[in-house]
Amino acid sequence: MINTQFESKVRRIRSDNGTEFTNSSCQALFHSLGILHQRSCPHTPQQNGVVERKHRHILDVARALKFQAHLPSKYWGESILAATHLINRLPTHILQWKSPFEVLFKKPPSYSDLKVFGCLCFASNTSPSKQKFDVRALKCAFLGYSQTHKAYKVLNLDTNQLFHSRDVVFHEDVFPFASTPIQPVTESTTSPPLYTNDNDDPPQYTSSYSPLPNASSGPSVSQLPTATNDLSQPPDNPASSSTVHPTPPYIPPPRRSLRTSQKPVWLDDYVCLCKTDSATTCLPVHYKSAHMSFVAFLSSVQESKNYLEAIKDDKWVDAMSEELIALDKNNTWELVPLPPGKKAIGCRWVFKLKLNPDGSVQRHKARLVAKGYNQIEGVDYFDSFSPVAKTVTVRVFLAIAVAKGWPLWQLDMNNAFLHGHLDEEVYMTPPEGYTLATPGLVCQLKRSLYGLKQASRQWNIELTAKLQDFGYVQCPHDHCLFLKITPTCFVGLLVYVDDILLTGDSTDEVTALKDYLHSLFTIKDLGFAKYFLGLELARSSHGLLVTQQKYITDILTDTHLLEAKVASTPLPPGLKLAADDGSLLPDPGAYRRLVGRLLYLGFTRPDISFAVQQLSQFLQQPRSSHWAAATHVLRYLWGTSAMGLFFPSCNTLQPSVFTDASWASCPDSRRSITGFCIFLGSSLVSWKTKKQPTVSRSSAEAEYRSMGAAVCELLWLSYLLRALNIPFRTPVSFWCDNKAAIHITANPVFHERTKHLDIDCHLVRDQFKLGLIRPSHVAGREQLADLFTKAPPVGDFARLFVKMGLAPQAPS
Repeated sequence: MINTQFESKVRRIRSDNGTEFTNSSCQALFHSLGILHQRSCPHTPQQNGVVERKHRHILDVARALKFQAHLPSKYWGESILAATHLINRLPTHILQWKSPFEVLFKKPPSYSDLKVFGCLCFASNTSPSKQKFDVRALKCAFLGYSQTHKAYKVLNLDTNQLFHSRDVVFHEDVFPFASTPIQPVTESTTSPPLYTNDNDDPPQYTSSYSPLPNASSGPSVSQLPTATNDLSQPPDNPASSSTVHPTPPYIPPPRRSLRTSQKPVWLDDYVCLCKTDSATTCLPVHYKSAHMSFVAFLSSVQESKNYLEAIKDDKWVDAMSEELIALDKNNTWELVPLPPGKKAIGCRWVFKLKLNPDGSVQRHKARLVAKGYNQIEGVDYFDSFSPVAKTVTVRVFLAIAVAKGWPLWQLDMNNAFLHGHLDEEVYMTPPEGYTLATPGLVCQLKRSLYGLKQASRQWNIELTAKLQDFGYVQCPHDHCLFLKITPTCFVGLLVYVDDILLTGDSTDEVTALKDYLHSLFTIKDLGFAKYFLGLELARSSHGLLVTQQKYITDILTDTHLLEAKVASTPLPPGLKLAADDGSLLPDPGAYRRLVGRLLYLGFTRPDISFAVQQLSQFLQQPRSSHWAAATHVLRYLWGTSAMGLFFPSCNTLQPSVFTDASWASCPDSRRSITGFCIFLGSSLVSWKTKKQPTVSRSSAEAEYRSMGAAVCELLWLSYLLRALNIPFRTPVSFWCDNKAAIHITANPVFHERTKHLDIDCHLVRDQFKLGLIRPSHVAGREQLADLFTKAPPVGDFARLFVKMGLAPQAPS
């Protein structure tokens, strides 16, 4: 058949030693066709691993089909055939996300004929002996697909006969074998309950299937069912049901080796990871149910990609209409003929789902965005710089609010960029869906629009002026931080484009600020902060956990690594990447995009800082070894997607610094790696991994340069803390594991090893004299900055991981 259908020759067949392969008839057939028969050694299935693994795959799918349909075991063969049919048509990463069918026949399979295995169906009664008043359809169960007919294989439930039929109506949410009456059980068969929890209600078990929401109760050929196994949803009206459900079978308690070890009571007052909270935890189990639902919803929402797709949904059409009305009300543009010599830039629609704090859809948001990349500098715009809040400022802001016990509020500015005034003459083509009374006109922009080069700058200028008019002071150390500090109140406002975080000790002042902003702009008060800049915020009385679980899931989905095996560390221990290792990637853009996304993930994940720095070195000409290292980072993130930074509520806000350097660790340039981290009490707020700009002649020199970088960051942080009215003690603890570097700091030595150091490196010595820092020696094992300069072994990585304040859950 292979020779006839696919024009291929079978040269050898490998099998085990079953008699179905070793009998004389089979051997004679092989001999006549010139096929070599290779057999595995007795009791050595690994020699035929490919087919053994495929057997397991087929049986796993077949069992799932059988259990879902509640089929009797005698129909195991039909389950196997249906499983094979499905597997052959499902994409697999082994074949570059193509199905075996597509690879074999050079065309994608059709999924229109796929139905739910084991469901109720009605096949046309084609019997020639049927009478006028006989039934025209036979009640059947769907048992797969015919291999010899273009038809379905169905089982007549009245006669228990299998036959093929082309004309079948399916009820894919009904399973006839699941409704077989169950014999009542006697009291003697009762067994202990399977679920015991003092805090939660016992789950209710159901084995039924319900249709999709708002689905018709009638038959459907195309509707697919949704299996329900919701442990929190009880069955409908169990008291009125005449069917007695069997008591679940007794499951003995686990052996000691399988029992879950519990954290000692005396550790409840500490932020720590239990033995069961391994670094490969995929999903936290102690989040509140509302937060769990929120994170799950974030991973499931879908947004339209373009205008043609959006107009098929009335909600997106309404959203576009609202946007156009808002633009018109704001006098954003004026319709005019395009002047000679001028060029109109284009525009496009961008669609976004706005979410409530509980994860439900708040509204469908359609935003009109100008194609600012077509603007010409000096003609359509002059200045485009606009500040955004530094990530360190955001973390410091959160740490202070949590330590002080202040609420965190979130505001969202609707159509923020539309409030900026344009000084330049800019023309734009009308948007899709906008009807012109006079054809040929273009939009002359009077106000800024999303996508324009200067839009963010104009909005920032407008908002800054209004906040200063209300008595707020712009922080000179981060221009996106605004403060109002009086003897009776403290209110801080952090701006990231059009997203605003608020905190303070005066609810009245915060309310007054909200009312003031609402009188000037259209704002949405989102209440307590839950989701800010892609950060998921889960707060409890013990502190605040900040994660980016949805962001990680999106990256893994886009790179097709959701089924990959998890890794224990971001990079293999001791790995050193070189510029010429491996072959050049055919698509370097994919590598660059991935590294860019990992850089933003570093907002809450200091554990991948060194790995991302290593990957960032090869953006110009990435190679296969670099891509393999990047996927290793993703496999690590897949196992730790629920991890994030924890800011405890009991915190002193006293800075402390750890610095380290990996001397001459770059195999290409022999430059050293700088690494440091800064804590506010026990909250990690700043860290950095960076290759040093010059070659160091000794480890002491490399460490001293690293100390210089950390001192610069500490200086800026000290200015920020003083602006926030946060007192701290000086000198600040400054931990380094190199005694020679500490000696250079504390003593004005000048010799062959230090005379060539840059002047800015001696900033460390100056700040030591001024009393800002107190360098102290720390043992290498206790050096927390090690995580930022190398890829440590698994044991060392796990120890440092916990000390960084990373946690999978908020303590409860």
